[in-house]
Amino acid sequence: MSNTVVYQEDWEVKLQERLDHPLTWKEVCKVTYTDTKVLHNPYLSTEPAVQAGTRGTAYSFQDFAETDESISIDVYKELPIYIDDADLAQSTYTKQMEMADLQGTLVNEAIEAYVLAQHAAWTNIGDDGNGNIVSGSTTAITVSPTNIDDIIRGLKRIIRKANGHRKAGRNGIFIVWRPEDFEILEAFVQANGFSTADQALKNGTDVGMPYMGVYHYYSNDLTAGHLFAGVRNLFNVGICKSTFGKVTKVIHPAGSSGGNLSGIGMHTRVDMKTKAWAKDATLIYDINVA
Repeated sequence: MSNTVVYQEDWEVKLQERLDHPLTWKEVCKVTYTDTKVLHNPYLSTEPAVQAGTRGTAYSFQDFAETDESISIDVYKELPIYIDDADLAQSTYTKQMEMADLQGTLVNEAIEAYVLAQHAAWTNIGDDGNGNIVSGSTTAITVSPTNIDDIIRGLKRIIRKANGHRKAGRNGIFIVWRPEDFEILEAFVQANGFSTADQALKNGTDVGMPYMGVYHYYSNDLTAGHLFAGVRNLFNVGICKSTFGKVTKVIHPAGSSGGNLSGIGMHTRVDMKTKAWAKDATLIYDINVA
């Protein structure tokens, strides 16, 4: 007798293999896996002021104030998949693991789209009307072979003016481009010296490459008209660790029209939330593009 069995542990292994695949949200964000619902980030909102002293005169103590920011992990996304008993018996183990792989891919893409949709929480970068890349502008920039290096340099200047040079030196700077922008960047790299181009392209990964002191990535899930950029590991993504990458197996789940279905349900979910802490928001950017 030959039985076809789906083991929950095997399904989870394959699911987590895809969930751990490096998409841009894991590359550029600070991801915290926790079972704590609310994450806190107290910070100094009013700094004590340095005083000009006079010899022989008493000094005055300076006031300071702390503020607590928090993030509540309450965004819930799920993906249940139903497999009929006959399909389960007649399909191969490989096919079942391909389904687990697909489930992980789709959940990961849902996280990617959710993170990249949070551009309203980032500091705007745009055109000042004269072709200059400036902070605070929402005027769209048209990415082209003649200005893609200007965008990179402009981003680095904006970070320096925001006093982010130390964090940038420690964490690195990033830009998440659209695929068509990334193609322009690759052409620019190839056109500017063999050794530079060879080093940048050779050191690239499946999602990007380092160039001009910046980590460049691409994504198909960016919101139209918006790129994601700034200092890496500052935009916070909180994820409930006990549900992420896990699967629940349901035998003969309830049908939508009553009764039960003859098969199994494989259910996975992710609970998450994003937050740009106030002290870091000036180093996380929404580059407005045409």
